[in-house]
Amino acid sequence: MTEVKTGDTVAIHYTGMLNDGSTFDSSAGRDPLEFVVGSGQIIPGLDKALPGMEVGDKKTVEVPSAEAYGEANPANRQAVPREQIPADIPLEVGLTLQMQSPDGQQAIPVTVAEMSDEEVILDANHVLAGKDLTFAIELVDIKAA
Repeated sequence: MTEVKTGDTVAIHYTGMLNDGSTFDSSAGRDPLEFVVGSGQIIPGLDKALPGMEVGDKKTVEVPSAEAYGEANPANRQAVPREQIPADIPLEVGLTLQMQSPDGQQAIPVTVAEMSDEEVILDANHVLAGKDLTFAIELVDIKAA
């Protein structure tokens, strides 16, 4: 049997779960996720679990936040005066908005973290930052490098 090695293109089915057991993402009902092992296309903790697997292998991988989306950075939270948010946007905690980068060249997704009558706290951290993750994975295919 062929084992996965760095540089191989692989296809996996996966279910990503939080510590409370809730699922945050899954390939169920979709095509498997295809990527090059070791290329940085997926989170490091999952990437390093693949070498040595063979087609048909299944495993559960615990990924600490540092090897997933990193720790939440307090500097990525910003208070914005509420009057600077267009009135036609129905604000609520958890809502995802788009902000422009300071140079105006890219859209940055932000989440409404807190609100008051005076200001809105926007959080640009990845929604999974600071969270330890668990993945149930199945190796579906290997295309050797």
